[in-house]
Amino acid sequence: MSEPRATIGTVPLNFTAIDFETANSSPASACSVGLVKVRAGRVVDRASWFIRPPFGHDAFLEWNTRIHGIVAEDVTHAKTWEQQYPDLVAFAEGDVLVAHNARFDMGVIAGGCSATGIDLAEHHSLCSLAVARKTYTLDSYRLPVAAMAAGFEGFQHHDAAADAEACAAIVVHAAGHHGVETVEALGAVTRVAIAPVRARAEKPKAANQPRLSNRPMVFAD
Repeated sequence: MSEPRATIGTVPLNFTAIDFETANSSPASACSVGLVKVRAGRVVDRASWFIRPPFGHDAFLEWNTRIHGIVAEDVTHAKTWEQQYPDLVAFAEGDVLVAHNARFDMGVIAGGCSATGIDLAEHHSLCSLAVARKTYTLDSYRLPVAAMAAGFEGFQHHDAAADAEACAAIVVHAAGHHGVETVEALGAVTRVAIAPVRARAEKPKAANQPRLSNRPMVFAD
């Protein structure tokens, strides 16, 4: 995992940044998570761990492994989603979850809960990708480019812990840029919704079913 930074800003806002890596195109195939807790604009805690995807969602596609470097052997002895999800909920402490392309990461949370039959906790999310688009004028809004605009660079992209911290840096910097002190105010000024995470209406398709494409999950960051 990448070396963490000491601080990322001074704007007095609170949230938890999150990033997932997945084994394949199933939203239930989370194989790694990174979490960064921000209080008063500063990183006060970090956590990251491997996740063993549930049976049927545990195939590691070559393309995904090329992106994040994680292979099946890395998660053999890791805890499962249902074993670790309570730790994720406890770490976040009810914070707004901030992610770069939040639709993807919140889909992973909903997909993991649906596939394993556990209840989805109450979460709300803010998308740092959408915030970056309303804050900076860039040729690309991928995570490394947006993070550089926020003064945060040199991190290991697609390391979940590093990506979560880069995401946090964007939000803190954007809040300072817009002169706001809460993620709610940042969402309002950029017109980016803080949206509830909703449970899936049906279980995600298992990775061994023919309808699941061999194409990789699309990463917007």
